Amino acid sequence: MSRQIVLDTETTGLSAIDGDRLIELGCVELVNRKLTGNNLHLYFNAGRDSHPDALRVHGITTEFLKDKPRFEEKIDEIWEYLQGAELIIHNAPFDLGFLNNELKLAKRPPLKQCVANVIDTLVMAKEMYPGKRNSLDSLCDRLGVDNSNRTLHGALLDSELLADVYINLTRGQDALLMSEEPSDSPTAGAIAISSLDLKSIKLPVLRANEQELGAHQDVLKQMDKSSGGKVAWHGFEPEAAA
Repeated sequence: MSRQIVLDTETTGLSAIDGDRLIELGCVELVNRKLTGNNLHLYFNAGRDSHPDALRVHGITTEFLKDKPRFEEKIDEIWEYLQGAELIIHNAPFDLGFLNNELKLAKRPPLKQCVANVIDTLVMAKEMYPGKRNSLDSLCDRLGVDNSNRTLHGALLDSELLADVYINLTRGQDALLMSEEPSDSPTAGAIAISSLDLKSIKLPVLRANEQELGAHQDVLKQMDKSSGGKVAWHGFEPEAAA
């Protein structure tokens, strides 16, 4: 079973080093590249106001967060949910930096001790579309993912959009036809192709009738006249029907 978690965060600002904190975590679960609905969405009381620029992006006010739990109160739940999964994040260093900072403040080990791997879809997109804009909105537009509800950034909504983007970015990795056999079967995922002996097939030959031959000759004469007698196949006569 392949378990992946598409993850996004919202924060009070751009720099965990300068004291900015995590205020929202949104996670969407994929199992064998299918949405399961087993998502995780949490808000956190960061104990500080968001920078005005950040507030304009996510719209999450200090007033809204005042009755929400602090991150350290939810660490065990988050750790259990993410355990052993492969994370899919757009611009992963940003989100991982904030998550690891919160873990460090709570005197917990870094996230790499919990998860199996991290895929950065921004790196992936830059490799696939060099020189183009590769923000989440740009990728949604390019790949036909509906982001019309994204008036403000939100960790859960952005994770849901990124899940669709990731599936589209990696669609070529899927087999065109998937086997329904158990995943531990030696032929699981194989494409069944029936052998076909083409030597046994006899294709009929359809010959032109008199009317079709006449129409063909008329076209050749018109082409020959318009080209000044340069039609190379003017003397070619299709074989008539028997």
